[in-house]
Amino acid sequence: MEGRLPQRDDQVTFADLLATDDPIERERLIAGLVARMSLKEKIEEMTGNSGWPKLAVMAVRYGLWTFDSGKIARLGIPALRFTDGPRGVCLNHSTCFPVAIARGATWDADLNRRVGSAVGYEARAQGANFYGGVCINVLRHPGWGRAQETFGEDPFHLGLLGVATVEGAQRHLMACAKHFACNSIEEARFFVDVKVDERTLREVYLPHFKKCVDAGVASIMSAYNKVNGTYCGHNEHLLRDILKNEWEFDGLVMSDFVWGVRNGLAAAKGGMDIEMPKRWRFGRRFKKAVKHGDVPEKLLDESVTRILRQKARFAGVGSSSEYDRGRVAGREHAELALEVARKSIVLLKNEGGALPLEREELKSIAVIGLLGALPNIGDRGSSRVNPPYVITPLQGLRNRAGAVDVLYDNAKDMSTALPKAAGADAAIVVAGLNYKQEGEFLSSIAMVGGDREDLSLPTAQVEMIKAVAGVNDRCVVVLEGGSAVTLGEWIDYVQAVVMLWYPGMEGGHAIAEVLYGDTNPSGRLPFTWHRSVDQLPFFDKKAKSMDYGYFHGYRHFEREGLDPQFPFGFGLSYTTCEYGPVSVDKGSIGKDGSVTVSSSVTNTGTLPGEEVAQLYIGYPHSSVVRPVKELKGFARVGLGPGDTKAVSFKVDTADLAYYETDNGEWIVEEMEYVAQVGPSSGDSDLRGGASFKVE
Repeated sequence: MEGRLPQRDDQVTFADLLATDDPIERERLIAGLVARMSLKEKIEEMTGNSGWPKLAVMAVRYGLWTFDSGKIARLGIPALRFTDGPRGVCLNHSTCFPVAIARGATWDADLNRRVGSAVGYEARAQGANFYGGVCINVLRHPGWGRAQETFGEDPFHLGLLGVATVEGAQRHLMACAKHFACNSIEEARFFVDVKVDERTLREVYLPHFKKCVDAGVASIMSAYNKVNGTYCGHNEHLLRDILKNEWEFDGLVMSDFVWGVRNGLAAAKGGMDIEMPKRWRFGRRFKKAVKHGDVPEKLLDESVTRILRQKARFAGVGSSSEYDRGRVAGREHAELALEVARKSIVLLKNEGGALPLEREELKSIAVIGLLGALPNIGDRGSSRVNPPYVITPLQGLRNRAGAVDVLYDNAKDMSTALPKAAGADAAIVVAGLNYKQEGEFLSSIAMVGGDREDLSLPTAQVEMIKAVAGVNDRCVVVLEGGSAVTLGEWIDYVQAVVMLWYPGMEGGHAIAEVLYGDTNPSGRLPFTWHRSVDQLPFFDKKAKSMDYGYFHGYRHFEREGLDPQFPFGFGLSYTTCEYGPVSVDKGSIGKDGSVTVSSSVTNTGTLPGEEVAQLYIGYPHSSVVRPVKELKGFARVGLGPGDTKAVSFKVDTADLAYYETDNGEWIVEEMEYVAQVGPSSGDSDLRGGASFKVE
């Protein structure tokens, strides 16, 4: 950019930062700008400016405005204008995409990149320049109320989809990845102390954040909970030792809202840069503490430097003239929401040719259940989106029914529902959860959101499913929700089960396409689906302290020899695929090398479809306790009938390392590693046994 640079540092304004592309010169100018700022201005830069009246309104109507911080008019410093939304922008009437866990089920990084870009565009078009919807917390237990906001249980999978979302959003504005770290209990989030050893922290709960940092994410949001006795917003080990020093993160750290900072002095020393959404713990007492030397002012200078660095970095991203508010929730983004919903739907069971429903062979179908006709797009907390419309499953099925008569009954009175189900050629029961049963915990009085202790469907829904299955031998259950439910009470009664998730504003069209066979289901589970709760790690939604062990998800199931209802990565299709032999391009590699694992996939069925090929690496001769195998690559493959396509995955030795706590080092063992490729983590699904050595 062109412009006259100031002759003296005491003349620097924010505009001067934008007049140079030289990073060294920009850092010098930032230092000059910080030097011009008063203590009051530095604290203003480090705090949100939302007052209590505004926050009171936002508690009822979250997303009505952006949350602003750090505008210093005297120096030309613009405000950060923050908005939220893991499934779309919370502002106004934006596009509602399927929830993040559904996008995790697509196993499609490029698709998530396009969603990130669409959300970033809509945020920018509505006045925001800072987006906080990249949630990459590990889904440790299906009872977590906010499971719907993250991509799944596996750190590798989380990292790739998180990076893709960050890259898409940052085409338009700053992005924030959250919540750092070990945040996966909703109702205890403000007080629970997560006890976790250093190796587990490094290998399970942090790698995906590291990937986002390496990809240039502008901001990291700290979590509410404690880790090993210290609140995350004050946690020097997390924020300074690891994030800022070891990972060399040059972005800014912001607090989770209101309760993310408990003590201003501890937060500043720990590495917090911005308290959101208002000045509270970084208030008068904090200012006095700085004046008295209890908090070194150089810490404030560091925080303000980080904030200004990102403001300058993104000031030139996208021209304001290219953001058309008329495109918000317009046709282009609605079609993208439909594409995501299509690719996220997971076919869990399909016996006796129950699906697809051939319209030319059917006279009628019955849609049973209250959720069939209700918009059900996820929780109503900080991820709430208010789209201009929502297509329900009933609407979608009727819109694409052709000559088929689509009957409906909400099943409040089974005496009216059962005759409709019995008289139809097929019965579709829409069951599952809603915002009252899971999501951000909003009120112990209203009982909205929170974690699930009981993982079964509500008793009335179980009875509904069994009753409908008893009168119609082509019973299909469509599940809505943000995570797994226990299926054992009823799954053997029905012919087919489909996971729809919270599918966004176009979800009804997507499920109709899949049920009618216009779209071949290609979603794959981003978590392991349990048979019974006793297979899962311990979970207490009111825990004051919780031990987070090294094993969860498929790693836990395999270590304990447990048989899941469905393995991680599982999903059926209307076609069939076979995998070819697995090979590696090198028999041995050095400790800083890489290996390429290859296989092939053939569509052996009669319909086109998309397969998700997955690579797992095992450590049979490790000297330390390790998972049986871990996901190290995946790819979506489109195949016509009879088509064969090659798949290959590059694996760097750094991805095979474990964290050695005594010396604080990542160790790549000199030993044999085993590569397997297939459609899920289940042993019966995997081909291979191809091995290579690190020497």
